[in-house]
Amino acid sequence: MALHIKRIYEPKDGKDGMRILVDRLWPRGLNKQDAAVDIWLKDIAPSPALRRWFGHDPAKWTEFQQRYRDELEKNPSAVEELKRQIRQEDATLLYAAKDLHHNHAIVLQHFLGKV
Repeated sequence: MALHIKRIYEPKDGKDGMRILVDRLWPRGLNKQDAAVDIWLKDIAPSPALRRWFGHDPAKWTEFQQRYRDELEKNPSAVEELKRQIRQEDATLLYAAKDLHHNHAIVLQHFLGKV
């Protein structure tokens, strides 16, 4: 099954499959109907402490990736829940971050590819 990532603010399209929000906080300015989220998995997101530390600073990207992977390895129940959801059909991991190249959904997508 294909696993895509995209900003939640982008329009839903037919290639999305199951739409899974992987942010801990609900995206600002977006209501639940417009978001068209099938599942919201808050527990798979980086911890509040890690999110605050990173602050979407590209200079911290390499370290952030390692710290987030460490968190994922220590959270097997959340990882298994996500894997169970994406096993059945194509899916898209949705995130709110503005930076398309330095966000946790990228790390999560790669992590799931290696697990």
